[in-house]
Amino acid sequence: MDYAERALRTLSAGNRTLLRAVDEQGLLREMCRVIVEVGGYRMAWVGFAEHDERKTIRPVAHYGFESGFLEVGHYNWTDEEGGPTAEAVRTGKPAVAQDVSAVLASHLPMPLTEALDRGYASVAAFPLIVRGEIVGNLTIFAPERDAFREREVALLGEMADDLAFGIDTLRVRASHREAEETIRRMAYFDTLTDLPNRTSLQQELAGSIEAVQAAHHPLAMLIIKIGRFQEIGDTLGYQEADLLVLEMSKRLSQLAGEGRTIARAGEDEFALVLPETSAEVALRLAQRMMREVCDPVPVGSLTVDPHAFIGIAMFPGHGNTPDAILRRAKIAAGQARNTIGKIALYKGTVDQECTRRLALMSDLRTAIDKHELLLYCQPKVAIATGRVCGAEALVRWEHPQHGMVATGEFISLAERAGLIMPLTRWVLETAFRQSHTWYESGIRQPLSVNLSAQDLRDPRLVDRIASLFATWAMPPEMVQFELTESALMEDPAGALETLAQLKGLGVELSIDDYGTGYSSLSYLQKLPVDALKIDQSFVGSMLTNAGSAVIVRSTVELGHNLGLGVIAEGVESEALWDGLRALGCDTAQGHFVGRPIPVDQFVDWEAHSPWRKDAPPADTTTVAS
Repeated sequence: MDYAERALRTLSAGNRTLLRAVDEQGLLREMCRVIVEVGGYRMAWVGFAEHDERKTIRPVAHYGFESGFLEVGHYNWTDEEGGPTAEAVRTGKPAVAQDVSAVLASHLPMPLTEALDRGYASVAAFPLIVRGEIVGNLTIFAPERDAFREREVALLGEMADDLAFGIDTLRVRASHREAEETIRRMAYFDTLTDLPNRTSLQQELAGSIEAVQAAHHPLAMLIIKIGRFQEIGDTLGYQEADLLVLEMSKRLSQLAGEGRTIARAGEDEFALVLPETSAEVALRLAQRMMREVCDPVPVGSLTVDPHAFIGIAMFPGHGNTPDAILRRAKIAAGQARNTIGKIALYKGTVDQECTRRLALMSDLRTAIDKHELLLYCQPKVAIATGRVCGAEALVRWEHPQHGMVATGEFISLAERAGLIMPLTRWVLETAFRQSHTWYESGIRQPLSVNLSAQDLRDPRLVDRIASLFATWAMPPEMVQFELTESALMEDPAGALETLAQLKGLGVELSIDDYGTGYSSLSYLQKLPVDALKIDQSFVGSMLTNAGSAVIVRSTVELGHNLGLGVIAEGVESEALWDGLRALGCDTAQGHFVGRPIPVDQFVDWEAHSPWRKDAPPADTTTVAS
């Protein structure tokens, strides 16, 4: 028999196996199979070396005439073990026994007679080396003596190296898939309770409204708020508050009934969507929940009497969109706080709220046209040096009658009124003018501007930004841009093209709110961005929530592995700062660093801020900061 030809045939079949492999166990099992069936060897097995006291070799895959092999064999790689497999694992080099009958019985994984009866005439063992570490063995038995000569050992050793490479590749892929799944789950599920989060709730509500609308059925929306939650957290601590939330989530899930899913809609509130449910039925369920959910809850060594309020909004009676139903259920929960039964059906008319919103939309358009908005900024600090390294531009609106309007509310108004692009134009023009003022004053701090999904669809966006650079004669590093992950995923191909054009202007680009969207790693690698900005929901809870800690740590590692800077927003305490510094995060932003301030106060703030003035000048690029 031409043993070299057999080894070459085995190597070729092994390479084809590597190309088709999708998981590690399948690869190992299939590799053993082709060694036997295609190569014509008697038996093949793969083991992984353990670093326990006995230095065990754990068999993980095998094929061939191996009936009972794993039961009768014992495998380890101690110094006393002299068999080929142990030697290969111990030395990192191939080990061959051309005649099994000549091997000491103590060096075989089974009695000699057992090995001969199975037709194991010769054996070769090869180390599996992954990233410089010996992780296990590939051992092959042949039915002939002297079957593993120099040429055959070289070819089979090459196959073992290929197998080790395949193991490493599949493990990396599995790690990436696990990270992607973790990030995806974090985007749609609450990390503490494992309940659907607000994003999932909105999707469920939208689908349910569409279904009941087509069938002309009603829908009820319940918001259940935990009373005195902030007080409990401040008094007992955040861990105890988390225990309360967990217990309330379990109780509500049981009370909701089969087929119904409770969602965590906020820090202290839960939500339940009830398709094809009347107000009367919803009220009865809410009353039962109130009777049972407020039983005492053991929290550590104490027992807490929880309080709850339940608000109910109906489709179509209280609105016909997910946003309207959810908002009115929250309003009803607030109304319930002042009732005896702590349950309230939404009170108020759609017309009243729509009139107010329409009025605000009109006022917002006027505020944009007449430059009545305010530009604020929030400082960023380089964690390594403790030096201010830029700021994020933020828009604020102080209404003449209503005072400071919540940012989320007027951004939502702008989206509904088609004012996002005019609003962005105002922010861009004001930010460039302010950045030029800083630059002329010798302030070399970049100002970052947020761009929305609608902005990315504006065909004139890049030309407008290029014109602003030309108008103000600004170097590109003085203005940066942040784009939310969810905005990028609305139109991945279009976003990629726009980002490439922006990058052509020489600007720094960051992905904002990273972890809340669902971008794949392959897509992320294509994006011409300079930094990832970890969403504050993960940063704020990283010290108390293991899931959030995993997301923050993996995002820092992912960003750095891709050559990107990593920014953490929502840094509210020194403990969070220290935790991020330990992880190697590059930049911090949040109330601990500095609260949002009017842009004309930034220079004075920096001059009197506690952050280092004697550090070497920070590079204005995001990666360096």
